[in-house]
Parts: sequence; structure tokens; C-alpha cells
Amino acid sequence: MSLPVVLVHGLRTSRTMWRAQVRALERVGRRAVAVDLPGHGSRIGEPFTLDSAVDTVAEAIEGVGGRAFVVGLSLGGYVAIRHAARHPEQVAGLVAASCSTQPHRVLLAGWSVGAQGIARLPDRGARLNQFFVDRVLPHEGAADVAAGGFALDATQEVLREMTVATPLEDLARIEAPVWLVNGAFDHFRGEERRFLAACRDGRLVVVPRATHLVSLVAPARFTRVLLEAVDEVELRERAGRTAVSR
Repeated sequence: MSLPVVLVHGLRTSRTMWRAQVRALERVGRRAVAVDLPGHGSRIGEPFTLDSAVDTVAEAIEGVGGRAFVVGLSLGGYVAIRHAARHPEQVAGLVAASCSTQPHRVLLAGWSVGAQGIARLPDRGARLNQFFVDRVLPHEGAADVAAGGFALDATQEVLREMTVATPLEDLARIEAPVWLVNGAFDHFRGEERRFLAACRDGRLVVVPRATHLVSLVAPARFTRVLLEAVDEVELRERAGRTAVSR
């Protein structure tokens, strides 16, 4: 039975941002499940906590057999790292994309001030959000990310929760192979070498000309990295089982 894949979205988006990757995985016969985190997508209105987000990933993996390859981008990447450190038995491999910067309190405070200003706009920033979506994403990516709606009110809650995130410490605890995937122009790749050094079994992939939303900006390249990563993990596991059976 092939290894299933669970995908975790970024801040203010939803599971629909992964439609291109889900289609590609299903075409090669892999089961793929994209989740909505609390406060996002079909779960807008639910409170977001890091613990509840980790529980969401754990429950999704239980639903596909108890073990999976996990993919997360931005917020989803931080959640996936935390989940893998806390539930190692569930994770065969991990792609942590666009999350190679520590959530320093000074940075979080600055983003919080900006988010508060946007939240005071009459439409809570909906038009501004749509402007940036249309500006930075290709047409299909913009349609995918918009399909599940935008969690415009989730930002403050998420930023508060991120103050307790410890991605470097968590990466150091993960025994499964980890792929750090960043766009070349991603503002979240500033500490990628420290993140790579923290991994027990890590590798770094930088996608040329891509920005923060790398899976949407460069879907073909990102999907190729993902498919190759899942294949590598599955081949290694098969080789391990064969060696044990001899």
C-alpha cells in the first residue's frame, strides 16, 4: 500500500490551496488529504491554537491509516514541524515549506501591529488581500487559494500562538527525513541554514524565482520535489523492510 500524504495550509488560506498537489498525488495513485486548520476554511470561527492545529494533523493521519508523509507551508509548515516532533510514529517524512525563520517576538509584534491596522478597515482588509492575491499568484493558483475563502480574522490569534513555537528545537527531535523547501525570494528563508543544521536528516531545496507561496507560484516545480521526496521515503522504507526480512 502506497504512503498517503497529508497537506497543511498557510495562514488565512485553506485546504483548497493544495488542489494542484492533491490532483498530482492522486494521478500517481497516492491518497492525499488536505486539512483545514481551526479558524480557517470550513472551520472559520473555531479558535486557533498550536495544540489544536497539531491535533488536526494527527487526526487526519489517523484517518488515512496512522502514518503519512506530511507537507506544510508557512503556518502549516510550523504546525507540521511541531506535529512531527510530538507524534514521530505518525510521520514517515516531512516537507516544511516557507517556514525557515524563527518566530521572534519582535517580528511577531510588528506583524501584529500591521494586522491590527488592516483589521480596522471597513472590509477588514478583504480588498487588500485580494489585490495581493491577484498580483503575486498565477491565475490557477489565485483561484485555488480563493476557493476555500480567506480567514481574515485569524491573524491575531495565530500570531499570539506562534510566540510559543519552537521550530529549531522541534526539528532536532525529528528522526524522519525533512525537506526544507523555500522560494528564492521568500522573506521567510532568512534562517534556512540554521533550520537545516537543526535537522537530523535534512535537505534544502530553493526554488528559483519563486516567492513565499512557493506551491502556488511554482506548482510544477514544488510538486516535483514533493513527489520525489515521497518516492524516496517509500523506497528507503521498502529497502529497510527487505533487509530486516533477510
